[in-house]
This record gives sequence, C-alpha cells and structure tokens, in this order.
Amino acid sequence: MLKIVRIEWKLFLREPVMVAFAIAFPTVLLLVLGAIPALRTPDPEFGDLRFIDHYVGTLVVISFAFLGLNKLPQTVATYREKGVLRRFSTTPVHPAKLLVAQVVVNVAAGAVSVVLLMAVCKLVFGIDLPRHPLGFLVTCLLGMLSLSALGLLVAAWAPNARAAGGWATVVFMLIMFFGGAYLPRMLLPDLLNTIGDHLPPGVGALQASWLGAAPDPVHLGVLTLVTLVAGTVAAKSFRWE
Repeated sequence: MLKIVRIEWKLFLREPVMVAFAIAFPTVLLLVLGAIPALRTPDPEFGDLRFIDHYVGTLVVISFAFLGLNKLPQTVATYREKGVLRRFSTTPVHPAKLLVAQVVVNVAAGAVSVVLLMAVCKLVFGIDLPRHPLGFLVTCLLGMLSLSALGLLVAAWAPNARAAGGWATVVFMLIMFFGGAYLPRMLLPDLLNTIGDHLPPGVGALQASWLGAAPDPVHLGVLTLVTLVAGTVAAKSFRWE
C-alpha cells in the first residue's frame, strides 16, 4: 500500500499546474491580498481584525476544493478510461487500494498546503496560528475526506473523464462560492453563510477554530455524514471498467 501511495505522490508532483493551484495558489493569493494596505488594516466590521485574518479559512477551502473536486475525479476517471483499474483488477493488488492511495495523497497535499499557508500567515503578516489547534486539525481532516468522497462519487457516476471534469466543476464552483472564494463571506446574506458553514469542507468550523473557538459539533457531524454517505455510495456504485 505504501508503495502505491509513493507512486501516486510522485505522479501528483509531475502535474505542475495542479501542484501550483492546490498547494501554492492559496499562499500566493494571501500574499497578493496582503499587499493591499486596506486589507491589512483592522476594521470594526471584522471585530477589529483585518480582512486577511478572516480570509484564511477561505484559502484553506480553495486548496481542499482543488484537490478533492479537480484532481481526484479526473485522475480516477482517466485511470478507468485508460484501463488502468481493469489491469489492476487482474493483479493481486485490488484496484480499491489505488483509490485509497488517491485519498491519502490528497490529505498529504492538503497538509502541505495548509502548513505553507500558516508559515506565511505567521512570518509575513503576523497572523496567529490556529488558536484551537485540535479543532482545526479535526476540521481539516474531515473537510478533506468529505471533499474526496464527493470527488470519488463524481468519478463513480461519470461515464468518462470529460464528463467527470464537467460534473466536478459544477460542484467545485458551488463549494468555492459558499466558501467565500468568489465573494467574501462577510458580504453574503446570513442564509448563504449558514449553508456554507455546513457544506464541505466546513469553512465556518475552519474560521472558528483558527480564531480560537471550538468547531460547532453540528458542522463536524455534517462533514462526517457526507464522508460516510458519499464514500459508501461511491464504493458501491464504482465501475472498474
């Protein structure tokens, strides 16, 4: 299993565009936003915090969404289309291990992205590290797993790699919108913010744990439920060829 994970990790690193967007882009975006003086100025509307303090949760959403809803479904659908999964099924190595390896690579890449983001937050902008580290760690893990489960579900139901890309893009855009990537969450109506709080990867729980509050158990419960339901349905309906 470890050998498969190492191979999939090396293949991931050979995709410079995906590596750039999933790992480096959130940090680059923070550097760009942080270069604007107004966004580095404490604002009473943000509880005397700065815009960039509030936006770090959304930057985590961007990284996880790229990994779970762009990389994973297209990679798995392409493997199936090219017969990689079928060939695996004729070996002692069950192809399901390939899917598990994809999720492991996603979690590892997400961790690298978050660590890089936290380093720049602290060293460049003086943003405190997550003040509720356990809550932040649990939310990150559940958030990445829930988005990966949705990505596997798309890969399971899509007839080919092109369709998987199209379907995943729709889910990706919804996750990005409710996560505050297109329009800052503080500008969204309360109803949309509430919906976003409950959708993977749990931007509300990410922001709360970063700023010092424990994640809402309901939010974590929704992430767990999405992971279990989407993962189970994807496993039962997955086609190896």
